[in-house]
Amino acid sequence: MSPAKIESIEAILVDLPTIRPHKLAMHTISQQTLVIIRLRCSDGVEGLGESTTVGGLSYAYESPESIKTNIDRHLAPALLGMDADNLNAAMQRLDRVAKGNTFAKSGLESALLDAQGKRHGLAVSELLGGRVRDSVEVGWVLASGDTARDIAEAEKLLDLRRHRIFKVKIGANPLEQDLKHVIAIKRALGDHASVRVDVNQYWDESQAIRGCQVLGDNGIELIEQPIARLNRAGQIRLNQRSPAAIMADESIESVEDAFSLAADGAASVFALKIAKNGGPRAVLRTAQIAEAAGISLYGATMLEGAIGTLASAHAFVTLKKLLWGTELFGPLLLTEEIVTQAPVYRDFELHVPNTPGLGLFLDEDRLKRFRRA
Repeated sequence: MSPAKIESIEAILVDLPTIRPHKLAMHTISQQTLVIIRLRCSDGVEGLGESTTVGGLSYAYESPESIKTNIDRHLAPALLGMDADNLNAAMQRLDRVAKGNTFAKSGLESALLDAQGKRHGLAVSELLGGRVRDSVEVGWVLASGDTARDIAEAEKLLDLRRHRIFKVKIGANPLEQDLKHVIAIKRALGDHASVRVDVNQYWDESQAIRGCQVLGDNGIELIEQPIARLNRAGQIRLNQRSPAAIMADESIESVEDAFSLAADGAASVFALKIAKNGGPRAVLRTAQIAEAAGISLYGATMLEGAIGTLASAHAFVTLKKLLWGTELFGPLLLTEEIVTQAPVYRDFELHVPNTPGLGLFLDEDRLKRFRRA
């Protein structure tokens, strides 16, 4: 029997409202745009992928519109007619056709994995080497900017047994205001929850020296990307002196970045994002570098919907250790779903399907309703 070929690839923009404004240092999200990828094969199998970013070009080099354009005009044509099961050949061809574009490539690799899993009756986690757990703990981001509201939100989610890890978005306000905000949240939650912060590169080194010291002294366990990704020497200095663990996020734009960061000792924790690395298989290469260097791991998000979230989760359940948990809460931030069955969150964890592929199917009516004309 001849191998199944890639027959068509469609990139669809889908705009979904969020349950509340999600305030980042560089952008506030009240609607999330997903790029949904449908990859159809000659044997009738369809693979689903997702390429999603936060804040468009204010965050990274790709926007939803550029992702769709580059898939339609450059990446999809390069894959048509290829063996749908040969992911190595497919992804290497994409790397020859286009530099970077990791968000777009991640969605395409996810779709190829989903199709392969459905074809062979295997979950994507099994294609990635085999799961060692069936669920991952999921944290929540407190990003309203209002202290009392953030505390009330966290206490409610603790009572519901949905989250006990909370990350606070800071950096847009004056340093002392942000420190007061975070410390008040930690004091209110006490030992019932882990509290971390994400600065999204908005401090300079002088602010970060004070900020990391004060936060660490007040029980904040993890500080994500406090200074600019290009200030590598500053990252090394902070990692050496901060009482709280320093996590690299924006600093990791590729697997090669991960190697360089590990070699320099610029962070003690890596945020794993399939979109930033170029797909589920690529993010596992970054994880292997971190593990070899003794760097802890955290399963991060680009606020993807169900498809992108489960593509990440299938990779993360294969890892030996996720010391800092994950933040795969993207679907919970959205008011609408475009899949027939939403991901299952229970007892602080996301439960990962062990059915063929990603374990998801599109709801055609909802897709039609929310897709961008």
